[in-house]
This record gives sequence, structure tokens and C-alpha cells, in this order.
Amino acid sequence: MNAPSQFRLWPAALASVGVVFGDIGTSPIYTIRECFHAPGTPPIPANIFGVISLVFWSLTVVMTLKYAVLLARADNQGEGGIFALWSLIVSIRDRFSPRVMAAAGFIAFAGAALLYGDGMITPAISVLSAVEGLEVLDPDFHPWVVPLASAILIGLFLIQRQGTGRIGTWFGPIMVGWFSMLAILGWMQVVQAPEIFQALSPYWAVQFVWHHGWETLIVLGAVLLCVTGSEAMYADLGHFGRRPMQLAWGALAYPALVMNYLGQGALLLRDPGAVKHPYYNMVPEPLLIPAIILTTAATVIASQAMISGVFSLTQQAVQLGVLPRLKILHTSERIRGQIYMPTVNWLLMIACLGLVLAFRSSGGLAAAYGLSVTLEMILTTALFYLVMRRLWGWRRRRAIPLIALFLAFELPFAASTLLKLADGAWIPLLTTAALILVMTTWKAGRALLGARIREGLLPLDLLLKELADGRIPRVSGTGVFMSALSQDIPPVLVHHLKHNKALHKRVILLSVQFSNDPRVFRADRARVEELASDFYRVVLRYGYVEEPRVVDDLCAALEIPDGQRMAMSFYQSRELLRISRKPGLPAWRKKLFAFISRTTRPAAGYFDLPAGQVIELGVQIEL
Repeated sequence: MNAPSQFRLWPAALASVGVVFGDIGTSPIYTIRECFHAPGTPPIPANIFGVISLVFWSLTVVMTLKYAVLLARADNQGEGGIFALWSLIVSIRDRFSPRVMAAAGFIAFAGAALLYGDGMITPAISVLSAVEGLEVLDPDFHPWVVPLASAILIGLFLIQRQGTGRIGTWFGPIMVGWFSMLAILGWMQVVQAPEIFQALSPYWAVQFVWHHGWETLIVLGAVLLCVTGSEAMYADLGHFGRRPMQLAWGALAYPALVMNYLGQGALLLRDPGAVKHPYYNMVPEPLLIPAIILTTAATVIASQAMISGVFSLTQQAVQLGVLPRLKILHTSERIRGQIYMPTVNWLLMIACLGLVLAFRSSGGLAAAYGLSVTLEMILTTALFYLVMRRLWGWRRRRAIPLIALFLAFELPFAASTLLKLADGAWIPLLTTAALILVMTTWKAGRALLGARIREGLLPLDLLLKELADGRIPRVSGTGVFMSALSQDIPPVLVHHLKHNKALHKRVILLSVQFSNDPRVFRADRARVEELASDFYRVVLRYGYVEEPRVVDDLCAALEIPDGQRMAMSFYQSRELLRISRKPGLPAWRKKLFAFISRTTRPAAGYFDLPAGQVIELGVQIEL
């Protein structure tokens, strides 16, 4: 590695610690405690060795081998996450049957929907677990845990509109301090009971499963808490790159987490009574208040990373056409990826506060946590197998053992969370089901709407002939007619002609399309076709992580001077949907689609068109 690249690598690794590893980094606060809250698992040496061994090997196989080593290689132009994995499969769609492609698409949508369940619970359980440390300091503080946690969450969601650019620069150093504290606290306990290193042997994990049988599933429901945040690491791949994240994980986060879990095990070997709060009981009493402050800061950072991740995922889903357009505000002029979505923000805040008020403790929330995480992992494993086999060209004898190893952890994790359905695990499941319904209805509804629009389109040749014959008067200026279709005459232009009987001197039929790739090369951004004199069709293409700059790119493609921008008028249609008995979708799904359409942000706002130059025309369409 040369010096310049090394100079860039370390700052990027530091930044990734502050964003990527917050969720998994705060898991030691509650993971071991929840493992020993399971019935039939008293903190005796055999159980302590077994639980710590299960945690260690889960971190090693699932987080390190699967996510940090292998999945980090499955990037699309540097981007990670389940949409990136799906887009890799789409890029080689000719190697799969239509049935496999349809299943892969559904898996990607379901995996994205599951992240919202994770996004609801992570801030609630993280902040609650940190504030509960005050009960260790003073048991009389118990009545204030829920109000204080709620106040912190409200403050966190209120500052989202301001962006996190300024305070975000502190995230990395704070989380480095957090992981350092985890390692030091763990080492202080390990040196007093070094026999805990026996737990690194898989023998103890196997022995624990063999001895407890089916009861192991109950404990696994808590063990899986140590790998929550694995999907976040993969999803954030594009923000920092593979090598900085692997460096941050291997050099800091992974050793610190392992040392802290070993330390909690060592503490329980010496003092089984510490099982109520093993994490906080590791902290020397004079340092308890500083530790609580740092723990709270770490959980807020973990929550912020999850909220930002949900914003980014929603933007990607909108641009891939699986969610309706929503209002997006850019909170940084320098960093294009920093966004704020008001609708998503307030819905998340309501959900988080509702969970805090309903469960009132991190232990109660732990029952609801995990199902969305494990199902995400399984769906990612399924798509990853397709990538290994068909994109990387791995033989079955190489791919199947790895997939079997991952599923040997993930399937029992999922089974363990299903045991908690009645205790709250149904909440993320219900959220996921609702979002999948919205996603599939929106995608199917847009396809049906496109088909209905095409049925009533006028041939382009007819309009061009009338223009050539001079039968349509022309007026000065530029008319830009927005259309989701890149062929024939957009309905908004037909309605404009019907009412105004004239066209602008320059006419542009504009379509904005989003690719299944995260980014589109500048050379491929615009496709311009001159259909007649001063009559153009322009298709602008963007990747699903890019922010469309429609006016700038349109003017660049047609070489329109800045001085002529004010003479441009943008026309868009507002579809007024009527439910008919025509085939296509059940009536109830048509009604749901119509309702979602009414709440969708107009294209003019989403594409940041100049408000004073936008004209909207209503177009009635029967579904």
C-alpha cells in the first residue's frame, strides 16, 4: 500500500466506526443479560462458557466471514445493501429463469421492508438500554427511565432537519472511545478469570446446544442480538468503501467486542449475581457516571446511523419505483448524500416512542427485536447464493458449504425469534407485511397505469405531420412536457394542445428514468433525439443512489444558455384515477393504489423544478 492511499484509508476507517458499527457496537449493553434471563439458563460455569462461545462464533461466522469478508466483495459500483445485491442479479438476468428473477425481486423488496422494522426498534432499545444504567447507580431512578429515554429520542428526531454534518464529525472519535472502553472493561475482568478464554473453543457452543436441546432456541433469541447491525455494515459499503470498513472491523470493533463479551463472562464466573446488569457491573463505581454518558452517546450515534440508513433506503426504493415519491430535503451543500425525509422521520419517531411507552424496558423490547434482522440475513444469503453461482461462477461444492454454514446460524436464530411472536415479535412482522403490500401495490399499480395511458396515446407521427404542415401555431419559449413514458405523445401535451391550441417554439418531451445500477456514467446521462425542427425527446437516466438534477442536466444536454432558463415552462400531469371494472388488479388494490397516488409528491417537487415555471394539468384515467 502506498503512502497516499494509506493516508486516505485510516480517516475513512475512523469515519466508518462512527456510522457503520454503532448498532452492533452497542449490543454488549444487553446481549449477555438477555441470554441469562432465559429460563433454564442459570449463570453456572458450563452455561457461561456455552453462551460466550455462541456469541463469539456468531460474531466470527456471521459478521466477520459472511459480511466483512465475503459480502463486502458483492458490491455494485462500490454500493452495498440488498438493492445492490438485487441489481447485480438483474445485470445478469439472462442467466436466470423468469420465475427466479421474480422471486429475487420479491426477496429484495421484502429485505428492504424488514429494515424498517429494524429501524423502528434500534433507536428505542439502544437509548432505553443506556438510560437503564442509571438504575444501577440509583434504583430510585427507575420511574424516570422511560421519560428520559423518550426525551432523548424526541430530541434526536427533532434535529434531523438540521442535518448531522457538524456533529457527525464527532461520531468517529466518540465511537473509537466507546470501543476502547469496551475492550478495557473486558480486559479488566478477563485478567481476573483467564479461564474464560476456554469459551473461544467451539466445543462449549456445541456442548451447550447438546445439553439444552430445544431450549437452546430460547437462548439463541438473545445471542442473535450480538450480530444486529450486520446488514447495516453491508448497506453502508458505498459510503466508505470495503477496505476502510474491513480495517475498522478487524482492527478495532471486532477485537473490542470479543474482549468485552469475554469480560462479561469472566465477571459472571466470579460473581453470578452480576447477571442482572453484567455490562454496567463491569464498570468501577467511580467511573459509572462517565460510562453512562459515553454509553448514551454511543446509543444515540447508533440510532442516528439507523435513521440515516432508513432515509437512504427510502430514497433508493423511490427511485427504483417500489415506493411513491416523498419529500426529500438536502441538509448539506457539500455532501450530496445527506438527506432528510420529513414523512419518514415523523413516522419513525411515532413508532419509536410507541415502542418505548409500550414495552418500557430494553429487556421487553429484546423480545420484539431480532425477527426482522434474522429474516433480512436469510434473504440476503439467498440472493448471495445466486451471485456466487452465476456472477462469480463458483461451483456448487464451493458455494453450498458456505451457505449451509451461514444458514446453520441464521435459521435457528429465525426459529428462536418466532417463539417470541406473542411477546412482541409480531410488530416488525406486521410492519414488514404492510410495507410489502404498499411496495407491490405501488409497482403493480404503476404498471397498470402505464398500460392504461398507452391505450389512449396518439401516434407521434400524426403530431409531427401537423407541425410540419404548419397547422399548429408556435409561440416563443420552451415547453418541457414531463412523461413517465419514453415513446409517443405524453397525455399532458395532448391536454395542453386541446386547451391552448398552440405549442412553444421549442418543445421537449422529457422522461426521467432510474437505473438498476447505483450510478450512471455522465456519458450515458442524457439521450437526445431530435424528432423535428426544435422538437426533441430527451431521456435522462440516473442511478438509484444519485440525486437527480433535472434542469441542469437537461440544459447541458441541449446546450440551453443560462439566460434562457427563465423562458422554460414545465408541464406535468396529475392523474385523476377512477376505479373501473377493467381487469388488471383487484378493486381493493386499485383503491389502495389510488389512495397512495393522492399522497405522492408531484414530480415537479421531487425533481426540484422551478416552482414558478411549472404548470400542472389534470388527466382523468380509468384503472
